[in-house]
Formats: sequence, C-alpha cells, structure tokens
Amino acid sequence: MRAKKKENIKHIIYASRPFGFDDSILKSILLASRANNAKLGVTGALICRADLYLQLLEGPQAAVEETFERIRKDDPVCWTEEINGRGFWSITKHADILKINNNNKVFSSAKGIRIEDQTEEEYLARRTFQETDPPEHRITRMMLAPAFSQKAISNYESMVRDLAKNIVDDALENSEFDIVEKIAKQLPMMMLGRILGLPDSDLEWLVVKGDALIGNSDPEFTDHIVDKLDSSQYRFMPFRSPAALDLYDYAEKILNGEITIDKNGVLSKVLSTNSAEKVMQPHEFKNFFCLLIAAGNDTTRYSIAMSMYQLSLNNKLIVDLKTNNYWNTCADEFIRLASPTMYFRRTATCDVEFANKKIKEGDKVILWFVSGNRDKEVFIEPHTPIISRSPNPHISFGQGGVHFCLGIWLARMEVRIILEEVVKRINKIEPLSEPTWTRSNFICGVKSLKVRIN
Repeated sequence: MRAKKKENIKHIIYASRPFGFDDSILKSILLASRANNAKLGVTGALICRADLYLQLLEGPQAAVEETFERIRKDDPVCWTEEINGRGFWSITKHADILKINNNNKVFSSAKGIRIEDQTEEEYLARRTFQETDPPEHRITRMMLAPAFSQKAISNYESMVRDLAKNIVDDALENSEFDIVEKIAKQLPMMMLGRILGLPDSDLEWLVVKGDALIGNSDPEFTDHIVDKLDSSQYRFMPFRSPAALDLYDYAEKILNGEITIDKNGVLSKVLSTNSAEKVMQPHEFKNFFCLLIAAGNDTTRYSIAMSMYQLSLNNKLIVDLKTNNYWNTCADEFIRLASPTMYFRRTATCDVEFANKKIKEGDKVILWFVSGNRDKEVFIEPHTPIISRSPNPHISFGQGGVHFCLGIWLARMEVRIILEEVVKRINKIEPLSEPTWTRSNFICGVKSLKVRIN
C-alpha cells in the first residue's frame, strides 16, 4: 500500500460494551470488520475482554468521520459501566441533548455536573450556581447577568482590541513560537481580570492558575501533594486541581481586604449585594471565584486555540477572513469545533423513558456537547470549519439550556478580535509539530502548537 501523507491520517478511539463474549462470534466480527475497513482504507487495533471492547481506527479523514457518524447512530443513548462508579448514560445526538438540557425538573444539575461521583456533603460544600436548578439558579444568575449581557460586553470592545493588538505584536516579534502560549492563553484571563476588577499586577499569575485549574488529570499540572487537597481546609473546593489551592487562598484574601479590587468590577458588585433573596456566603464566594477563573479562562482559551489550529491546517481560511465577510459568523464556528467543555452531567430525578431507554431515578446522564456539535443531522460537513455557517445552532457553552454560560458574548468577541488582529498581520501559519491536547475528561483543547508565521 502506498504510504499516506501524515496530515491526512485521522484517528478515532472508542469503547463499547459487548453483550456476551463468544470466540466464534468475535472471529466473525473481526473478519467482517477487516473486509469492510479495507474497502475504506481504514486500519487499526482491537483490545477486547469479557466486559469491554476498545478499538483504535485510523485512516483517511472522510472514512474515519463516516465511522464516527455510524458509531453515534448505533446507540445515541447508551449505558456505560464504571469500574469505580455507578455508571452513566451517554447522550450524543444534538436533538436529544437539547431536550434534556431544557428539562431540569427531570434531569437536574443539583447533584454535580462532572461524571465523578461525590457525597452529599461534598456536593453541598463544592457546588457553584452551575450545580443548582431554578429557581435557586435564577437568583444567582440575575446577580451576574447585567455585567455579562451583550450590551455590557460591547462596552469592552476597545479594551479587548488594545489587549489583542499588544498580545499579537509581542508574539510576532518571532517567526516561530507556540501560538497557544503566546496568543490563545493570554487574552481571556487578562480580559476577565479587568471585568472582575482584579489588580493588573496579578493577571499574569492568574493566567497560569487559570490554565491549570481544570487540568487536574494532566501530568503537567499535578505537582501539589494530594494530601493537602484532602485536608479539612481544602477538601471541599469545587475543583480538585492544584491551582485551586492558590485560587481558594486568593479569594480568601479578597474577602479579608488583603487584595484590593476595583469597585466597578463584578466581584465588588457581588460582594456588595445584600438582599432578601441572596447573600453570598464566604465559602460560596470562594467557590464562585474558582468557577469564574475556570469559565473565563479555559473555555475561551481553547476556542481561540482551535481557531489558530484550523488556520494552520488550512491557510485558505486566512485568505477568506481577509475579505472581511465572515466576522459575524466565524467565532461561533470555531467555538463549535472547539467544544471546550466536552459535556455536562445531569441526574435523573425520577424514573423516565427516553429514546426507548429506561432511565432510573438517580442515574447519571451525560450530555456530550462535543458530539452534538458534530451531528450530521444538524450541521452540514460537521467536521469542516465553514466560517460562513449561519445559522449555527451549536451547543458549546451550554447553549440551549438554563445553564448556558454567561460569558458567551465575551468569548465571541475575544475570538473574533484576536482573529482580526492576527489575520491582518500574516499570510500563512505553518505548523511545526503536531498539537498537544489537554488531558481531561471534562475540559479539553489544544494545549500547545508550535508554528511558523509568514
């Protein structure tokens, strides 16, 4: 067989649960798979045991993407056993995700939004308003909504522009650099720091902490001892991440007045809120602060990183963006492809039948946004960046439900403006290495990408 170009090879890794295990049946499956895969130019490997099949497939992009679609259609509402957990349902179709995301009475956020199990005590201590349902969720959300509305965010455009110009100019002092490190990770936290009212002198430090906050399963971010995380002082933090230790302490200093915050910033307004409906307690504020740092940094950073990655794969996108016809649509397309928050969990509040499956009260239900955003029934050429795509009903940032991210308007603005500032200064982005990806089962994206700029 003629050697394939490296850049044309795509991979897919997936697990499935066998219904019984029989050597003769397995052999017949393998023979059929080998014959079918050979027709498509797909090869791979299969690891199997009585309770689990793990398969790696690689081949031409179109063939691998078609395989992905077929796997999703096979069982769009499927049960997965956990070795150290209760198991969970995976919801992979766009339409099904929207249905569940809009039914908080049956599918609740009030037992956590991560796959991992936790005790009731841990949930109550760690929860942020993401882990609440209406009407409680609505009360906190109304405190924050004015600061993150489309109108309010539009007032920051000149500030975002100035920051983006400086970031891009600094990066382009060299022709070769890590485009994630020098561009994608810089703007989100710097901008969020301004909105929150944090001291400029702390922003670089917060960039580092925000980058590491949810990377608690990434070896690059796990240099703190676990015992400290499990101590009485820290074991109820909302994010079991090394960076959360420092951010938890930082929030405590804000409360104690040791760190001066801008009176016009969001944090000051939240702390000054005192009504019959809502008074934020100290532990709630510290959990809330960690949430803001996580939500304001990682998700937008990985959306920007995905846009840079796509430009490096297809420089025609740069040419198209230079026409200035796609600035109202391109940000949402790159956010769709990034799907930085891969899923949110819900918990069934009662027995319910959904898509001909019987979901029991207490079952974990995982809404895989990253899959829904590539649903061929909703998106034409779902794996291809179409920067003119409109409408673009993607569900990144939890859109389509009551928990959609307040920062979506800021994220769109940051992605658009950083792209504008990059594109006007360059003609080509050439990748010098394969990208590395954040190791996480929750937040994921391009962690590093070395490029050459022309």
